[in-house]
Parts: sequence; structure tokens; C-alpha cells
Amino acid sequence: MNGKERLPIWRDSNRLLLEIEQAVRAFPRYHKYAVGSDLRKEAMQICRLLVRALSAKEAERLQGVQELRLAVDDIKITIQLAKELQAFQNFSQFQRVSELAVAIGKQGGAWCRKLAGRTVGSESVVR
Repeated sequence: MNGKERLPIWRDSNRLLLEIEQAVRAFPRYHKYAVGSDLRKEAMQICRLLVRALSAKEAERLQGVQELRLAVDDIKITIQLAKELQAFQNFSQFQRVSELAVAIGKQGGAWCRKLAGRTVGSESVVR
């Protein structure tokens, strides 16, 4: 995992976690403990899954990245719900959080396609 801090997906995942922490702090009380709690947990889960995927052996990394992508999809839904509930302090706060989630999703998708290409390539060589 050396050099993980230089990876854009690592940087964006940590920024997402920080942005969500700051946003939830300003949520109305009811949303802070309902949807805000979910957002915090999901953002932390994305960071954990990323560390696991980076630490995984080559053969298990694809599954880890797929789990990461599912977690990103989950947080996008929760971010949208928070917007609909008007929990965010302003639109720019929502925009920053959602743009980071989309960026992480795109990076995870590219990583997944790259790993899937390796898997397909290595299987065809073995046969």
C-alpha cells in the first residue's frame, strides 16, 4: 500500500469522508441522526473497502473493487435522499459531496475494468 496517498481514488475517498463529516455537522437535528448517520457510515465503509482492495492479493482484488463500487452506489442513493430531504445546508455542499462520489465511482469502474481485463487475459493464457 505504499504510495496510496498519491492515488486519486484515495484522495477523493478521504475528501468525501471529510466533506460528509462537515456537512452532517450542519444538518438539522433529526436528519443528523438519521440520514446523516448513514452517510457517515457509508463514507467510512468506502475508505475501509478501498484499503482492503489495495491490500488484497491480485486474485482477490477484483472482488474488493466490485464491493467498493457497490458501496459508492449506496452512498449516492443516500446523498440524493439527503438532498430531497433538504438536509444539506446549501446546494454547493450537496454538489461537492455528489461530485466526489461520482468521481470515486468512475475511478472504481475504471479500476474494475482494468482488473477484469487482466483476469480475462490471464485465463485465456492458462487455457
